Amino acid sequence: MGTVRKLGIVAAVAAASTLSFAGVASAAPVTVPFQIDPASFGNPNGSFDVPPMHCAAVVGDQPGTARITGGDPGGWGCPLSSVIQWVNLSTGAIGSAQLSDGLHGHPPETTVQTGPGQVALMLNTVGGGVVTPGFATFSVH
Repeated sequence: MGTVRKLGIVAAVAAASTLSFAGVASAAPVTVPFQIDPASFGNPNGSFDVPPMHCAAVVGDQPGTARITGGDPGGWGCPLSSVIQWVNLSTGAIGSAQLSDGLHGHPPETTVQTGPGQVALMLNTVGGGVVTPGFATFSVH
């Protein structure tokens, strides 16, 4: 009876570990939204002439990377050619990138090679003016 119980436990552990690996392998990309407040004094609602700009970090497309793009439908919403600075809080790696220019119907985006870990990101517009940068934190696998 003890041997049968041990075999049952081993089989249950093996089945559970197989299922958990299948769940990790089939995980869909995760979108982490954030916004930039370009209005004076960082008003989160924007203003009449300058609404808030919605960006997103998409994690899980490829291991160790995050894709930064617009948070509105079709990948739009993030300012063109914005500057991104990031730090991987787990490894200490740092980097910067710039969003594309959004020409020919392609929304502005870039992929940053952060490596796995907890990442903090700051996105700022180019050209000055009173703007509150966008911030996001997310986990990259």
